Amino acid sequence: MSESLAGKAAALDAADELAKHRDLFALDDDTVYLDGNSLGALPRHVPARMQEVIAHEWGELRIRSWDESGWWTAPERIGDRIAPLVGAAPGRIVVGDSTSVNVFKALVAAVRLAPSDRDEILVDESTFPTDGYVAGSAARMTGRAVRPVAPGEMAAAVGPRTAAILVNHVDYRTGRLHDLPGITAAAHVAGALAVWDLCHSAGALPVGLEAHGVDFAVGCTYKYLNGGPGSPAYLYVRGDHQASFDSPLPGWNSHEDPFGMRGEYVPGAGAVRGRVGTPDILSMLALESALDVWTGVSIDAVRAKSLALTDFFLECVSAYVPQGRVASVTPAAHGERGSQVALRCDDAGSVMAALIAAGVVGDYRRPDVLRFGFTPLYVGFGDAERAARALSTALA
Repeated sequence: MSESLAGKAAALDAADELAKHRDLFALDDDTVYLDGNSLGALPRHVPARMQEVIAHEWGELRIRSWDESGWWTAPERIGDRIAPLVGAAPGRIVVGDSTSVNVFKALVAAVRLAPSDRDEILVDESTFPTDGYVAGSAARMTGRAVRPVAPGEMAAAVGPRTAAILVNHVDYRTGRLHDLPGITAAAHVAGALAVWDLCHSAGALPVGLEAHGVDFAVGCTYKYLNGGPGSPAYLYVRGDHQASFDSPLPGWNSHEDPFGMRGEYVPGAGAVRGRVGTPDILSMLALESALDVWTGVSIDAVRAKSLALTDFFLECVSAYVPQGRVASVTPAAHGERGSQVALRCDDAGSVMAALIAAGVVGDYRRPDVLRFGFTPLYVGFGDAERAARALSTALA
């Protein structure tokens, strides 16, 4: 059976149109890296670009680089590079701050756009903890109450009291893909605004922010976008909301005249309203360089490979792992699956430690979940087959 699946993997890799992109990343041949859903691999060309930024732009040009090297316009320029990956129009995304900060900006702004008699914020009950913490703070600030709702019930739960909803596009623990088009449409029918967290979907599957009328969206860039540890997040504001976008964190960078140093805050126009303070230029430019790996890449091709990879991995797990030893908590249906496979087993922590020792790097979520992230730009079918074999050995 292993020879049969290994042969199938080789054939699939040979036919893979994205396989050549693996060479763009700094990866070890003896390691299967399946943790790109936590930290994407380093694109090989980024260190040379950062050497140029540090030695020349900072070291020689110094403060002149804000103009001469384009530092000042980086947040919007890089936002426009991310836009096609999430289905956004130019001028809708600004890069900067962390995901948590951008969730706060987006959610408070969404509530401020809602009528004052709408007194609740719906949050998906399985959300990444920080999103829940931020929603609680936003509710206290705006005089609303948070109501946790299962994502599958969100469309039915939104109603005349709802100011805004905050939902993760893909569940970080299980890899379940939630219904962004349907939930967003239901929110709009009810008169509420929709805020989406794209951390586990951007760069792995089509999002369609413009096509589905999403009001606000946020996401990190260090997972499937490979921007590097702690790389800046991004904020999307729908075009017709930009003129009324009232950020709870106004800063001099988002002022209409940032160098006027005026006492009265007057927000700038467009995506710049999402800026706050001085951009983190080193991380920002590392991200910009990393995005070069997306040149000529179709997000639809990425999605097709992602589904094929996760299907094949589950096939290999079923063949190699004794029945009943693990159970997938990731949906089998393609329309409900992100780009990871989460398996439940009783001794998940020690199993993942054994896998990492064997050169297969995934991660563990307490108490009993093994997570395997499949980044289509650099993970192949041979990687999936090897990982499943290693899992069988670790479970023995």
